Amino acid sequence: MTDAPRLQAFIDALWDEAVTPALVDYIRIPNKSPAFDPGWAGAGHMDRAVDLFEGWARARLEALPGATFEVVRLEGRTPVLLIEVPGEIDGEVLLYGHLDKQPEMTGWSEGLGPWTPVIRGDRLYGRGGADDGYAMFGALAALLALREQGVAHARCVILIEACEESGSYDLPAYVEHLADRIGDPSLVICLDSGCGSYDQLWLTTSLRGMIAGVLRVDVLTEGVHSGDASGVVASSFRILRSLVSRLEDEVSGWIRPPELHADIPQVRIREAAIAAQALGADVYDKFPFVEGMTPVAGDLAELILNRTWRPQLATIGAEGLPALADAGNVLRPYTAAKLSLRLPPTLDGEAAGKAVKALLERDPPYGCRVSFTPEKSSGGWHSPPLSPWLAASVERASVALFGRGAAMMGEGGSIPFMGMLGARFPKAQFVITGVLGPHSNAHGPNEFLHLPTGKRVSGAVAMVVADHGAASSEG
Repeated sequence: MTDAPRLQAFIDALWDEAVTPALVDYIRIPNKSPAFDPGWAGAGHMDRAVDLFEGWARARLEALPGATFEVVRLEGRTPVLLIEVPGEIDGEVLLYGHLDKQPEMTGWSEGLGPWTPVIRGDRLYGRGGADDGYAMFGALAALLALREQGVAHARCVILIEACEESGSYDLPAYVEHLADRIGDPSLVICLDSGCGSYDQLWLTTSLRGMIAGVLRVDVLTEGVHSGDASGVVASSFRILRSLVSRLEDEVSGWIRPPELHADIPQVRIREAAIAAQALGADVYDKFPFVEGMTPVAGDLAELILNRTWRPQLATIGAEGLPALADAGNVLRPYTAAKLSLRLPPTLDGEAAGKAVKALLERDPPYGCRVSFTPEKSSGGWHSPPLSPWLAASVERASVALFGRGAAMMGEGGSIPFMGMLGARFPKAQFVITGVLGPHSNAHGPNEFLHLPTGKRVSGAVAMVVADHGAASSEG
């Protein structure tokens, strides 16, 4: 049994002395994911991040006898970091994170920026600290804390990838390549998710899948005077708008095709009601609404189910539209929009992508040219029930480190690796958690890591790994 106060004191000191300074250096590195930096291999930013992680880890592996660190590189792919820490108990634990980042995004507050680390109070601002740079440091801090107390645990493998923000397309090759070294983990811990609040430990019980792609409508080979052509030539924007309405009801936001929906398990409906009661208005208050704006529904549990189990569409980019200052009276030749469709956790992402493409390209109005070019298509993930030992462990860790019991909720985002691991290790238990809480704004401006939560999550990981070892030895 771990001594929770002693464990947390050790982790707090390590974060203050070594983890936070390393994350400050990491935030300065613009190592964008390959989807946002096609020239990443030549730019060198990814290598700088890898070198930073490697130097930090190697300096601390001396305290973990027999531990090894390797940067694994397959030809033409982003690298992965593999840390193996021997255990004293049979069994294996896999701990996961990533080190690639989303792009800059506009709208950062004065004094803040994506590559400018700033600590204000308990918050470390900058791109990537919370998503997901802290993961390797937090995982190693947890194992070092157990070593400091002499607490036995199973063999642990820490796997840090470098293209998660691009859909983890390189990861299957590495999982296959490293299959013997990863082994057959009975516990998987992922540190790349969110938390509903900062005062308790949150476990993610589901993740949505996603389809992303570009819908393009061409009506002319070149732009023409709008006064001459309007009423004769259909607007490409109007056609695009009508095509999107095949997919989404523009008034309610409801996704029309029934094949893009899935039944919501009753346990998740009950879970959403409990989470709504715990969070209250924080379910929506965390978003920076403009004055007078309200959420799409008044029922808090329904809002949670909307963002975790129901398909939802966002238009995240557009092309063919000139800047306002450059917009002349021209009927433009084409309009393109990048669509991001979140899918229910249990839906087949590949099949859904084919259905969306067929829906949008069918019967083009006026015989115009319509294309939907998929860029991403991935399924979601749905957690298996927690074993009794794990349910007791996360509750004990939350009470000991946060002062409140653990909470559970689905997340609206996607972690492609989880679906892959769920299929590969169907008997494994999963702890999906993270530090992305209210206002932390992952992928957007003013992203921050709540430092106390990072420390407590590290402590919770240590306690769960210790309890897994105890359960394995008893079993």
